[in-house]
Amino acid sequence: MTTAPVVETPPAAVAGAPVVHAKKGILSYWRLYAAISPFYLLFLAFGLIPVGFSLYLSFHRWDGLGSMEFAGLSQYRYLLDDSQFWSAIGNTIIIWALATFPMIFLAMVTAVLLNSAVRFKNVYRFAFFLPNVTSIVAVAIIFGSVFSTNFGLVNALLQAVGLDQVAWLNTPWGIKVAIATLMTWQWTGYNAIIFLAGLQTIPGELYEAARMDGAGPVQTFFRVTLPLLRPVLLFVLVISTVTGLQSFSEPQVLLQTTDNNSSFAGGPGHAGQTMVLYFFQQTFDNNDFGYGAAVAWGIFLVVVLFSIINWRLVQRRGEE
Repeated sequence: MTTAPVVETPPAAVAGAPVVHAKKGILSYWRLYAAISPFYLLFLAFGLIPVGFSLYLSFHRWDGLGSMEFAGLSQYRYLLDDSQFWSAIGNTIIIWALATFPMIFLAMVTAVLLNSAVRFKNVYRFAFFLPNVTSIVAVAIIFGSVFSTNFGLVNALLQAVGLDQVAWLNTPWGIKVAIATLMTWQWTGYNAIIFLAGLQTIPGELYEAARMDGAGPVQTFFRVTLPLLRPVLLFVLVISTVTGLQSFSEPQVLLQTTDNNSSFAGGPGHAGQTMVLYFFQQTFDNNDFGYGAAVAWGIFLVVVLFSIINWRLVQRRGEE
C-alpha cells in the first residue's frame, strides 16, 4: 500500500506586507536593448530621418539656406516633363546594359575556370577580386588615358589593325562604351567570386551522373550547372541592376575634365550623364534641393521597377 505524497502549500500572504512584482515585458531585457541600441540610433539618424526628410523636401522649394516654400506636386509634374531627366534615364539604361550582360557572362566563365583550376586557386581569386577594391578614382584616370583620342591604347590597337581613331570621350556612343568597359572591368571579378561560391555548393555526384549518361561539358553546363546556379544568377543580376542604375563615380571621374561648366554634366551633350549625376547637378550645382529630392525619389522608383522586372524574368524562366 502506498501513501499519497505530501504537497506543500505556499505560505499565505501576510496582510500589510509590500507586494513585489516580478519584472516582466521588455523592461526586463533593457540591458540587451541597450547593447544593440547604437546600431538602431545610427540607422535612425543617418537612414530613416534623411529618407523621410527627402520625401518632405520633395514637396517644397528650397535653396539650402532660406525658408522652404510649399510646392505640392509641382516638382514631380516638372520631373515628368523634364527631357534631361529622361535622357539621363536612357543613358543609365544603355550603360547598364552594355556593362551588365558582358560582365555576367565573363564572371560566369571566370568562375567555371577558377572552379576547375588545380593549382594557384587562391592567387587567381585574389587577382580577379583586386579590381573591386582598387580606388575608382585611380582606375578612372587610367581608363581616361586608355581611351584618349590621340595617345590612348585602344586607338593605338585600332590603328595597328588598319582602323581609324575613335574619339571615345567626345562622342555619345564612345562615352557610353568607355564607361561600360570600366564598370565591367571593375565588377567582373567580384561577381566571379559569388558564382564560384555557388558552383562549390553543387554536389559532385550530379556531374558524375551526367558523365555516366554520356553528357559532354556543354550539356553538363546547361543541364546541371546553369539550372542549379539560377538563385545565384538572380542575386547577381539584382545587385548588378541596383549598383549599375546608381552609377556615379565612374562617369563623374572619367568625364569631369571634358566639361568646364559642371563636373556632373556627363561629358559633351550630357551623353554620359546618368540619373545620379543629374541628381547631383540639380542639387549642388543649381542649389535646388527640393527638385533634387524629387529626382532622387524618381531614381528610387526606376531602380525598384527594374529590379522587379529582372526578378520576374529570372523566376519565370526557372518555373518554365
